[in-house]
Amino acid sequence: MSGPAPVLEAVPRSIQVAAAWAWRVLVVALAIGAVVVVMAYSKVIWVPVVVALLLTVLLSPFVELLQRRLRFGRGLASAAAVIGLLAVVSGLLTVAGREIARGLGELWRQAAAGLEELIGGLAASPLGLDRAQIDAYIKQAESQLSSSSDTLLTGALSVTTTVGHVLAGTVVALFCLLFFLKDGATIWAWLIRLLPAPVRMRAYEASRRGVVTLGAFTRIQILVALIDAVGIGVGAAILGIPLALPLGVLVFLASFIPFVGAIATGSIAVLVALVDQGGVSALIMLAIVLAVQQIESHVLQPLLLGHAVSLHPVAVLLSVAAGSLGAGIVGALFAVPFVATLNTVVLYLHGRDKFPSLGLAPEALLARLRQLDGRRVEPPTSGAEPSGAEPAGAEPAGAEPAGAAPAGQQ
Repeated sequence: MSGPAPVLEAVPRSIQVAAAWAWRVLVVALAIGAVVVVMAYSKVIWVPVVVALLLTVLLSPFVELLQRRLRFGRGLASAAAVIGLLAVVSGLLTVAGREIARGLGELWRQAAAGLEELIGGLAASPLGLDRAQIDAYIKQAESQLSSSSDTLLTGALSVTTTVGHVLAGTVVALFCLLFFLKDGATIWAWLIRLLPAPVRMRAYEASRRGVVTLGAFTRIQILVALIDAVGIGVGAAILGIPLALPLGVLVFLASFIPFVGAIATGSIAVLVALVDQGGVSALIMLAIVLAVQQIESHVLQPLLLGHAVSLHPVAVLLSVAAGSLGAGIVGALFAVPFVATLNTVVLYLHGRDKFPSLGLAPEALLARLRQLDGRRVEPPTSGAEPSGAEPAGAEPAGAEPAGAAPAGQQ
């Protein structure tokens, strides 16, 4: 009597292995797809938290400097860092906003004059168009625009909703930033305590190295964005193109999206040059944008960013593409730091330590865990936090503590 075994034996081994791989890959793909969908619908929640995390990594050295040099308490130093950040960002936006308000009116007049000149040229051209025909085409376009007013109104309401989400997200990000700076180590210790005791140490050490990678990416990306902004902004100023300062600020902000951002904003500079000064200045501006991009792609990205995050340019490009596909501009912005940090963490968990000089720092987490349990202990020194320095009393770099002990966290 034939049963399942003979049927299974009739299937070649290669087909069985392929089928086993296929359903597992399908389950993983479905899980990843579900995560992407959930993240796409919950951007208003997790995006501010991620922004706060990036800013925490960036501002932590400043907070520690205030504690060390000015003897500020952790809470006061964190508040001062947040207020300083707000002052810098507000100053940049104020300067850029004034320049845009001053220059857009003149740019609009120049564009209108250029359009009038174009219409006159078409009327005088051998195309057979007279002024009445051109005016009729313009009125037809205006009529179509008027008939689409409902669509425009819906779009305006959508923009208003988006602005509301941005404002709410900004408040959440600042709130999280303040408490991440003040109590970040304790918060992370609480999360680590949720893990089984045997894996806490490895999770903690992996997180320390992930934070180092995230900090390196953030600082170097700011440097790359600043170089892009200065190059394109100074080039526009030399050519006498209006809105040079706002264009530089726009390039700086967009350059946080590797490869794509500075190219998109550079094209805006080329269009402004075309409207304001004509084709020759537009070509010169295009050459400046391309030169800056070449310097970024072949010098800055490989030497600075590539060394910091250890990602191949192809991986960077694919990360940006996947992030933009899953979560739009926000996904493109956070894709590279996420992949770089994940790469560092996974490599450490598989036995490859990218930062062996960090050593092991179990005492920091042990102190935080005891603090969470209500026992008064001396807080770990700033060097024991995930900034990477090894605290006093930590085990030597080569000594792995017992796996069953609650392991050290930030």
